[in-house]
Amino acid sequence: MRSRSSRQRLRLRLIRRADNVRQNLTILLIGTGIFMIGFIALVIAQFMLAESLQREIIALIGLILAICGAITAAFGYISLSILRIFRFLLTDPQPDPKSDKHHD
Repeated sequence: MRSRSSRQRLRLRLIRRADNVRQNLTILLIGTGIFMIGFIALVIAQFMLAESLQREIIALIGLILAICGAITAAFGYISLSILRIFRFLLTDPQPDPKSDKHHD
């Protein structure tokens, strides 16, 4: 019985996440920006700096930023696309009040 209530809570949480389109797009764009900063740091470390400890540290920071950005962007993308599909599949269709066929 407890698993049913946790399933219901998870279902409601996923539906709420899918309904926040603006927030999901913001998460996607922030993740993309962080990824690009990390990627640029990796390129700078590889091609513009001489071999040193500083180069390796910048490359490590760039790698960490690129990974965090990719994960954040993936979360935003999944929230925008896949959760919207789940939302349409999980929610019951609401009757349209404009399409009332009973006229008196």
